[in-house]
Amino acid sequence: MEPMYLYRLIALGLFALSLHSCKEQDPNLKSDGSDEFKSLEIKSKLDPTQMQYQEEVYIPIYSDIYIDKQKQKTLLAATLSIRNTSYTDSLFVSKVDYYDSDGVVARRFLDKTINIPPMATVNYVIEKEDDSGGTGANFMVSLKGRNQLMKPLVQAIMIGEFNNIGFAFSTNGWPVESARE
Repeated sequence: MEPMYLYRLIALGLFALSLHSCKEQDPNLKSDGSDEFKSLEIKSKLDPTQMQYQEEVYIPIYSDIYIDKQKQKTLLAATLSIRNTSYTDSLFVSKVDYYDSDGVVARRFLDKTINIPPMATVNYVIEKEDDSGGTGANFMVSLKGRNQLMKPLVQAIMIGEFNNIGFAFSTNGWPVESARE
């Protein structure tokens, strides 16, 4: 093999590797690239007469916050966590919408209702570099279940750093109204 050909082949391989490593990874995908939520999608419509628990939950998110000076901001990564606290009943999630500070939907995470099995959790990530939500961002999540006594836990955890000091804080979901179809 000619040395020049070998150098070109190595350079091409390194270029391809650099392109692959620069590709933004979607934090809501499994390591194999598959959508972790597709397997949770339910195949048929829920019978509304069986849904004894229905709730719309508001969760404040901060994709950035002011630090030190009025105009100085730092970006944060945020994780929305929806936890089914029931030992026996599934929790159904029909909407996970991310709103910006102006109340405009920035992203819709679900196309179909998903089933969170008993004691299971799903997480949705807003990456640190995604500042589309702003300081007043929020999620609206629609939850349903067959047991009227369900008490799911919906929280957001924000993580950031400033001057090499890391910090994290959480916010809790707040029920705002019964879910509407």
